[in-house]
Amino acid sequence: MREFSAEYLQTTREGMWEGSREVLSPLGLDTCERVLDVGAGTGALTRVLREETPGKVVALDADGGLLANISGSRVQGDATRLPFADDSFDVVVCQALLVNLPDPKATVREFARVSRGRVAAIEPDNSAVRIDSTVEAEAPLARRARKLYLQGVETDASLGAARAVFSDAGLDDISVGRYDHERTIEPPYDEYALRAAQRKASGEGLTEDRETVLAGETTAEEFDALRQEWREMGRTVVEQMQASAYRQREVVPFFVTVGRV
Repeated sequence: MREFSAEYLQTTREGMWEGSREVLSPLGLDTCERVLDVGAGTGALTRVLREETPGKVVALDADGGLLANISGSRVQGDATRLPFADDSFDVVVCQALLVNLPDPKATVREFARVSRGRVAAIEPDNSAVRIDSTVEAEAPLARRARKLYLQGVETDASLGAARAVFSDAGLDDISVGRYDHERTIEPPYDEYALRAAQRKASGEGLTEDRETVLAGETTAEEFDALRQEWREMGRTVVEQMQASAYRQREVVPFFVTVGRV
């Protein structure tokens, strides 16, 4: 399973669920006594669940360092072998977890074991991410890099709607909703945006994914050519930032799949 830093999780989830949460209504959170957030990370979803739930929300993650960012009830544990008895929770939910696991169906079955009501998964379709940018080359290069990365990744990073996974895991009354998470970069630029631009200009971020990309159908020569174009694009991003002219909008589609045990 991929590991993520606290800074990455906090930045990529910033602003999520600040708008309408109607897509979460099938979870029935307003009537829950006990809810489990699996793969809670730094608690972005945990905090939302606690705002929507009158009962107790427990955060679980395998990384104790990430859990340290969450107050209240928290447990360090494995999502594929939950340290709870059968029927311990009204709802078991995860966000952006199944896309990083090799066997999401087995994990959903484990969720169903400890749930006496509903199971939910909020998963992105990373193949459908949309980018608008004042740097003309950025969006097509990002699409190209994302496609090559997804060819090499070992898990289903484009899972999105998990209806088939839930059905195969034995869940009933399955529904799927959609929530688009929008992030923007515009002046004044924060430290994370400035570092991200420098990583594009140096090719550092793309280089970190080299092994995964080459595990797909991409040759080393094709990767090096992409990296060169990526660095040129990054330099243009930096130049526009220096003139306070750079703007970028990214939309990541998340699908909320809910099933009944």
